Amino acid sequence: MNDNYNILAVFEYSTEAHITKSRLDSDGFDTMLMDEKTIDSDPLISNAIGGVKLLVHKNDFKKATEIYNEIRTYQKDEKGNNFSCPKCKSNKILVALPFRKNIFYMLFPFFEIRKLICNNCKTLFK
Repeated sequence: MNDNYNILAVFEYSTEAHITKSRLDSDGFDTMLMDEKTIDSDPLISNAIGGVKLLVHKNDFKKATEIYNEIRTYQKDEKGNNFSCPKCKSNKILVALPFRKNIFYMLFPFFEIRKLICNNCKTLFK
């Protein structure tokens, strides 16, 4: 990876990455995709190599992050309603990365309870 670029976001498929990249490119940001061709040739290895990475020039990273946080998709409940952060009441909620400290959850990750995280205040909740 080029030292002048930082990873803004990671996507499972390149089509998702291209949508965000196109928006940032139209706003004049210097962006590039990493691992795009590898995943396009075999989509099943996306999780193994960490997905398609959207890179943004480090000089534009802060402003690009603000734009990305405005356009990204946030989590909704089963009825399509937005989740709300218990601390700051924001509706910008994401699925938190799994912790998997227990060997049981490493072997059977589908038993692990999904946790949510607020994109504003970083509060972790269920």
